[in-house]
Amino acid sequence: MIRSLTRLNPRRMLLALLAVAAAAVVLAACSSSATSSSSGGSGGTTSGSPAAATGGSLKTATISGATVLTNAGGFTLYSFAPDTPTTSNCNGTCAQSWPPVTGPATASGVTGTFSTIKRSDGAVQATFDGHPLYTFAGDTAPGQNKGNGLNAAGGLWHEITTAGTAPAGSSTAGTGGGY
Repeated sequence: MIRSLTRLNPRRMLLALLAVAAAAVVLAACSSSATSSSSGGSGGTTSGSPAAATGGSLKTATISGATVLTNAGGFTLYSFAPDTPTTSNCNGTCAQSWPPVTGPATASGVTGTFSTIKRSDGAVQATFDGHPLYTFAGDTAPGQNKGNGLNAAGGLWHEITTAGTAPAGSSTAGTGGGY
């Protein structure tokens, strides 16, 4: 037994090193993927989907002639007509397509009231002028507003404008108010 421990087979040693190297590459790839997904979701990057957006410092952008709120990554923020100032009505699969903006949020130079509500899952969601905030998974790049005017998940979705009204040319039929 001692003889087998002191005498290493070069082929086995090489295979063991290759296995360790492969495991390290896989682990690094998984770690990198999780970091990329997480930072993309926080709005800290400008590529990919805005999934699981976090609040923090929001910005404004002019999209299709309207000044709208965006997350830090430039992704448009939306409101959902069936929501109330204290309740989000977008949960489960709805929240997968329309990720809520979590945590408190502010935007420099924007007139309006930022606050938070508690979601049914216990998470804290940012609101603007009484409207819970969301991003849209269909917006794949900053500056897009593909969710504006959509009737999906049981109600109409509108981009959040800094003027507090629905942007010109947006669908307003059946809205619970345009924002």
